[in-house]
Amino acid sequence: MFRLFAAAVLVALCVNVASADDKKPMIGHMVYFKLKDNTPENRKKLVDACEKYLANHDGVIFFSAGVISDDFKRDVNDRDWDVALHLVFVDKAAHDKYQDHKEHLKFIDENKANWAKVRVFDSAFTSYKSKKK
Repeated sequence: MFRLFAAAVLVALCVNVASADDKKPMIGHMVYFKLKDNTPENRKKLVDACEKYLANHDGVIFFSAGVISDDFKRDVNDRDWDVALHLVFVDKAAHDKYQDHKEHLKFIDENKANWAKVRVFDSAFTSYKSKKK
């Protein structure tokens, strides 16, 4: 009986390890926009465009867009931006599909004229934790 139980535990552990190894990492796509004309109205306009064109793509599991905050003026904070866009995709395939999507391209076309600089930071999340409220 003990051998049967031990074998079942060993099989369960092997299946869990194999599943973890086969899991594709989520992709973080963080974009920081520096605007040519960074009035509050133009910052809001870009945040609104992010929400309109970028929030609801297949494979997006997290979306946020917002403006730089005066509450974070510390020496370590990079403040050379006006609007931040944060997306997390379920995997790289979803990220790649988003990059070529007509809504993403339309967002770029309609807003790029006011961009002084755009910095993109993409990363693979192999370790993450989510807390429920």
